[in-house]
Amino acid sequence: MKAPSPRGWLRVAGALWLGGIGTGVAALARYSLTPGATPVTVAAWPEGTRLARHAGRPVLVMLAHPKCTCTRASLAELAELMAHGGGRADAFVLFLRPEGLEDGWEQGDLWRTAASIPGVTVLSDPEGLDAKRFGATTSGHVVLYGADGRLRFSGGITVARGHVGDSPGREALERVLREDSEGGGTPVYGCALEEPREG
Repeated sequence: MKAPSPRGWLRVAGALWLGGIGTGVAALARYSLTPGATPVTVAAWPEGTRLARHAGRPVLVMLAHPKCTCTRASLAELAELMAHGGGRADAFVLFLRPEGLEDGWEQGDLWRTAASIPGVTVLSDPEGLDAKRFGATTSGHVVLYGADGRLRFSGGITVARGHVGDSPGREALERVLREDSEGGGTPVYGCALEEPREG
């Protein structure tokens, strides 16, 4: 059997290279479009949370992992939401601080980004206790409770991990804040809250 010419070897190597790139791109796309674990819906404002509810005011809470790079997109969407509906709800971002890590571990770049959003209060969530109370399992999970303490929305505000742009979640939240209606829920795209991860 005749051995392939040098040009033939280049064609084979090129085909393998392109195949590898295609496989990698497909894997990344699949990962970015895979939502986090299904959260537990908490229908009424949870007992024991440190967050205060003010009479007559809806409350929006985002639960976030400070090392999840996907969450940067969720914060960008939150900034848009606050720009359009700011003042209609008290808003918090709670950053996980896993057990055994020192105070301040969670106060990095994402913390500073969240703190720069007008109308948002940023707090630590030691051991993820409040995330558990709100039923969140994935970074970027947003819950909105009405003035009556009943859940109006639970889900994500991006359409994929790290994707900035219009999303059904953000649109639903804007509608709920504008009309005091029910918003349902949407999948959450981000890192798991129970483990410190990078993106």
